[in-house]
Amino acid sequence: MSSGTRRRQPSLSQLRAFAAVAEHLHFRDAAAAIGMSQPALSGAVSALEETLGVTLLERTTRKVLLSPAGERLAVRAKAVLDEVQALLEEAEAVRAPFTGVLRLGVIPTVAPYLLPTVLHLVHDRCPDLDLQVHEEQTASLLDGLQNGRLDLLLLAVPLGVPGVVELPLFDEDFVLVTPIGHPLGGREGIGREALKELHLLLLDEGHCLRDQALEICREAGREDAPVTTTAAGLSTLVQLVAGGMGCTLLPRTALPLETARSSRLLTGTFAPPAPARRIALAMRAGAARGAEYEELASALREALRTLPVRVVS
Repeated sequence: MSSGTRRRQPSLSQLRAFAAVAEHLHFRDAAAAIGMSQPALSGAVSALEETLGVTLLERTTRKVLLSPAGERLAVRAKAVLDEVQALLEEAEAVRAPFTGVLRLGVIPTVAPYLLPTVLHLVHDRCPDLDLQVHEEQTASLLDGLQNGRLDLLLLAVPLGVPGVVELPLFDEDFVLVTPIGHPLGGREGIGREALKELHLLLLDEGHCLRDQALEICREAGREDAPVTTTAAGLSTLVQLVAGGMGCTLLPRTALPLETARSSRLLTGTFAPPAPARRIALAMRAGAARGAEYEELASALREALRTLPVRVVS
């Protein structure tokens, strides 16, 4: 093909605009998501259609739909943008480790109890790192990691997700939290079979800690765990226990903060091996900054040894 007839190339700005519209199917929301004005976004998509010579969107007064060609090319556009982002991250990592932005996602049942240690470590060891923290549930974090919105996750594992590498940090036991006067309150060596008869309070759907608690109950021989009351966070859950509405399971790292909120709580420990969860960092396989994340995981393991956990060596 001669230089005079060579097809024009789409710009990254056009691809970002189209990818945002393809994700949100709404011009205003797409424009807000990428920090572009709505007229500029619409113009960029129109320019991309002209450059490619195909119609990408079906526009109506009520909604935006992808055309058949748009559905196919949206996948390609996202792949191109992901590769460009990986190129930028690779260049940043080569320039200087532990600099630039690191977008860390953390689950709510970890964030309040481990972030002080994480933030202190980053402040002391990586002063030039711009750490940005996002607290979300596991499904949202994994989506953010896989689509490039997040770089690194701190959450409970195993995940079993292809393309995601887990860097184990520690294991921690669960303890039983009861109201004052409960027969298991303050006891040690509680058998798991005790869970069969307890009125157990759980977090809302979507929290991995809820799923872990239900799995512990199943392992104890409890076929079902009828749930009549749930909570959006551990603080509310503990207050419900203090009010005598039931018992709950808490990870040991949450105990100092959560049980200090009320004098009407007792804790009991399970006979070994106690039910436990594993906490890890998670990154994309082949991440440009993978070596940095592994080094950060190693430093975190050392920093976390002061907590009531079993660090994974």
